[in-house]
Amino acid sequence: MDLRAALAAHRLVAIVRGTDPEAAVRTVLTLAEEGVELIEVSLSGTDALSVIERARKELGPDRPLGAGTVLTAEDARAAHRAGADFAVTPALGDGISEAHRLQLPVLAGVMTPTEILAARGHGVAALKIFPAAQAGGPAYLKALRGPFPDELFVPVGGVDAVAAREYLDAGATAVGVGSPLVGDAADGGGLTALRERTRALLTVVGEASAVREVS
Repeated sequence: MDLRAALAAHRLVAIVRGTDPEAAVRTVLTLAEEGVELIEVSLSGTDALSVIERARKELGPDRPLGAGTVLTAEDARAAHRAGADFAVTPALGDGISEAHRLQLPVLAGVMTPTEILAARGHGVAALKIFPAAQAGGPAYLKALRGPFPDELFVPVGGVDAVAAREYLDAGATAVGVGSPLVGDAADGGGLTALRERTRALLTVVGEASAVREVS
C-alpha cells in the first residue's frame, strides 16, 4: 500500500489497544464501519496478533490494517503473517528493516531532530512524533517543520479531538489517536460511545482537510 498517500488523504490513524481480544476485534470493525480508513492494532494489546488476523478476515484484503508497537524483526514478521499491511513503531529499531524486507511501509516513531535525520536513512514512509504531548505539543511540531518542511509528521500520544485540530492546523499530515477515541471499547466497553467519538473526530479531521484544500 501507499502509506504516504493514505495518511495525506485520510489524516487519521485510529489506534486500538485492548485487554479483551473479542472486544478489540469489534472495536476495529466498528471504527471501519464509521469510516475510519487507517486502523492500527498495537502489539502491546492482549492477543494482538489474533486480533489483526481476525479483523483482516472480516475487513477483506483491501482495507488498510496496521500493526503498532513493532519493536523487533520478529514483531514485523508476526504482524505480516497475521495480515498487517503497514507497521508502526515507537522508535527506530530492527522492526523497520524487517518490515521493509517484507514490503510493509513503516510509520516510524521519532522525537528529536537527530532521530528525524536517522529515520531518513531507514527509508520510512512517515514519521510518528511520539510521545507528542510530552514533546511539546503542536508548538513542537510547528518548530520541527521549520528545518524539516517536507517530512510527513503524524503526532501520537495525548491526542484528543481538540489537539487533533491543533496538530493538523500546525502542519501535521495526520494524527494518531488511541484512548481518547477508543476509550474502553477494546476492553469490553460499549460501542455506542465509540461511534459517537468517532463521528466527532472524523468531523474535526474533515474540517481541517477542507481548510487545507481551500488554502
